[in-house]
Amino acid sequence: MTAVAEVMDYAEVVERFDPVLGLEVHVELNTNTKMFCGCANEFGGEPNTKVCPTCLGMPGALPVLNGKGVEGAIRIGLALNCEIAQWCRFARKNYFYPDMPKNFQTSQYDEPIAFNGYLDVTLDDGEIVRVDIERAHMEEDTGKSLHVGGATGRIHGAEHSLLDYNRAGVPLIEIVTKPIVGMGSRAPEVARAYVTALRDLLRALDVSDVRMDQGSLRCDANVSLMAKDATEFGTRTETKNVNSFRSVERAVRYEMTRQAAVLVAGGTITQETRHFQEADGTTSSGRTKETAEDYRYFPEPDLVPIAPSREWVEELRGTLPEMPAARRKRIQDEWSLSAEELRDLFNAGAVQLVEATVAEGAKPNEARSWWVNFLAQEANTREVELTALPITPAQVARVAALVEAGELTNKLAREVVKGVLAGEGEPDEVVEKRGLKVVSDDSALLAAVDEALAAQPDIADKIRGGKVQAAGAIVGAVMKATKGQADAKRVRELIIERVGA
Repeated sequence: MTAVAEVMDYAEVVERFDPVLGLEVHVELNTNTKMFCGCANEFGGEPNTKVCPTCLGMPGALPVLNGKGVEGAIRIGLALNCEIAQWCRFARKNYFYPDMPKNFQTSQYDEPIAFNGYLDVTLDDGEIVRVDIERAHMEEDTGKSLHVGGATGRIHGAEHSLLDYNRAGVPLIEIVTKPIVGMGSRAPEVARAYVTALRDLLRALDVSDVRMDQGSLRCDANVSLMAKDATEFGTRTETKNVNSFRSVERAVRYEMTRQAAVLVAGGTITQETRHFQEADGTTSSGRTKETAEDYRYFPEPDLVPIAPSREWVEELRGTLPEMPAARRKRIQDEWSLSAEELRDLFNAGAVQLVEATVAEGAKPNEARSWWVNFLAQEANTREVELTALPITPAQVARVAALVEAGELTNKLAREVVKGVLAGEGEPDEVVEKRGLKVVSDDSALLAAVDEALAAQPDIADKIRGGKVQAAGAIVGAVMKATKGQADAKRVRELIIERVGA
């Protein structure tokens, strides 16, 4: 069993050291085929069924570049405010690992397709931090190893390993930041906010499904510490393949506390890769980290250089959608949302659903309330994404319209939505089948009012005496008698009229 490393109190860490971050995010593109062959680019499937001689690295098989992959890389670079290379090429990154069928990875080295960019990210308190981008380059993904027989699913302690090359050759863009300095205690938060903002941007571009749980978005977090009076960066570690926003923040925080404890004790930091442990938020040693020289990069001889014309680059720039930050600002202004309401809207993943519901005629606050509150709770109960609920924005808008017209109370409206979710039909059909329409006939309401007044004569006397607020008790009784289907406003008016107040 691996011993738990000593750690330093976080407050002491940031008092004694300055953290330096470097974040490398790998994004699988959603092209139809792989980067250098015609195999299907799809998640999952039977192992080793989406492969061919090219992505398996068979002798004599030659790669052919995926044009859509290049297009996706350029659009990502433009969205990240990068310069787009007028000429670049691929290189072979040589290293042995079982899930690398060719024993090298076709990547880009000193000539990336996009470089010198930035992304502005917003922290929880609204502060905006600019993260500088070093490069965004094209490469191919590796296969996957499955270690069998161990307790942890890792190679240590496993009885044997299985290899699935379906993922080998999938188009990949690696986005590398410049060193992120000066963040102090907020460094872990900045890391989380950056990966979150990057995910939102990539989703807006529609170049990837950015599913961290499926590995189509993965983050490697480089962390080092430098003493307050130091002028050079410390030795870094690289925590590999962190697969959630929360885990990115936890991994950075833990590495800061672990490295600080090592340094204060007189030890040295080993430049290595590390693995993040979701269960306890710690990291464990992986392998000694290679340098660029260890990879023995050399130009890929089987692929010609890439020289995107300026006309094509500008044409692709014209395809960029509204960027997430601008969209947030527009939505907040148009819908008069507070910062907290805006945050909840985006955290719930409800923006597009609310926009579509508003487009169907609902008011923004009503649409937001349905999706962020009631329907988000339903999705959580069912353990599905909000978009997977069996109800459409048009149906939600229709329910909102029925409430606006006075044909449903809020309570009845929730019953209607439950009926739609249960597959009972359109909102109007559910209203009809369940008999949920508001009782607005005065004669029926008066009968219920008279019965409630007779049952509570003391309340009736209070209302006659001028204590109109006491009418609430009678309204409640009428609502109960009508199973919530009475128009509460009309009931209150009838009560006042009936007692002559």
